[in-house]
Amino acid sequence: MATADPGSTVTLEGWVHRRRELSRVTFLVLRDRSGLAQVVLPAGTPVPPEETTVRVTGTATANAQAPGGVEVTDAVVELLTEPAATPPVELWRPSLDASLPTLLDHAPVLWRHPAQRARWELATASLRGFRSTLDGLGFTEVATPKIVGTATESGSSVFEVDWFGRPAYLAQSPQFYKQQLVGVFERVYEVGPVFRAEPHDTVRHLAEYRSLDVELGFIEDHRDVLAVLREVLAGMVASIEPSLADRSAARLPVVPDEIPVIHFADALALVGAPADEPDLAPEHERALGEWALAEHGSDFVAVEGYPMAKRPFYTHPQPGDARWSNSFDLLFRGLELVTGGQRLHRPSDYERAIRARGEDPTTYAAYLQAFRHGMPPHGGFAIGLERWVARLVGAANVREVTLFPRDLHRLTP
Repeated sequence: MATADPGSTVTLEGWVHRRRELSRVTFLVLRDRSGLAQVVLPAGTPVPPEETTVRVTGTATANAQAPGGVEVTDAVVELLTEPAATPPVELWRPSLDASLPTLLDHAPVLWRHPAQRARWELATASLRGFRSTLDGLGFTEVATPKIVGTATESGSSVFEVDWFGRPAYLAQSPQFYKQQLVGVFERVYEVGPVFRAEPHDTVRHLAEYRSLDVELGFIEDHRDVLAVLREVLAGMVASIEPSLADRSAARLPVVPDEIPVIHFADALALVGAPADEPDLAPEHERALGEWALAEHGSDFVAVEGYPMAKRPFYTHPQPGDARWSNSFDLLFRGLELVTGGQRLHRPSDYERAIRARGEDPTTYAAYLQAFRHGMPPHGGFAIGLERWVARLVGAANVREVTLFPRDLHRLTP
């Protein structure tokens, strides 16, 4: 609308966002993908209910007080559907005043609220930055199967499906495939769903989420992976326009030139946890986030060297001390956002690692064939998209920024 020349005839299509009937005039605010437009009608003109889809034809008229500085006058309103039912929440109000159950139960309608919709637009802008950054670094986007024949990391956390009479599983991760494709393209990435069957019922876990996966070859160690992650995060932030940040109430981080790193053992000591603690608890992550902000002025901190006992079998051990791994978690504002690290790449190392967990390497024959035919030192990482957006907007629950969340209790809408 803002680009329409005053005096020209315009046709707009969208939803009735709000009706305001005054004594001398009726205002209709129309909403479409580009924003809001004001339509001026004579008093008493029948106006359909909010959320009805309409076509409006009229004259573009300059008005500094109208959205975009232009409104539509001498308008004719044509209904494109039956009058809409009243939505569960008034979508024309500046903020979406709805409880989480209401938001989730009525997601197909409540995502129409401009501020709520802007939250997912943060995700799409981040994806553009993710892809463009990696494309610029010579990566190839790939697409891997989401139904697999074996569990990626542990059989206790997969969804089993009937695959023509034999068991198969929803993929926990594209891990095996993205490693194999390093042997083809050297640098690969993927955006896709992953599925975790852990019966978590927390504000940070979903049974299905979007994973932004990256894998690259010919690295020295996990620090090379972390350097690429830093570039990716900077590209994701740069792709978010200030106007979108304002509309979504996002607080964009400054990605430092070098992300602060602390070893897992030192992190335990810093937060006062026992030295034999196998993992970081949520309160430890929050404390480390506060430390990184106070000590380094950074919203990000990488914790490297997690115990090998807590990492998947394909993880590369720390040279000189095999208790620790060449892996890391990246915390963003006190919450784990990314897991990454260096992988094993020698077939003999894989055979030892698989036998050490009491399994037969022949079970992984399809996976291991790539390594037997020559694989470079490599590593990668995965970013949880919904967690990323939740931290940007300060959402208390990751479901607030997930279009149609799937968890322990929810399969609809």
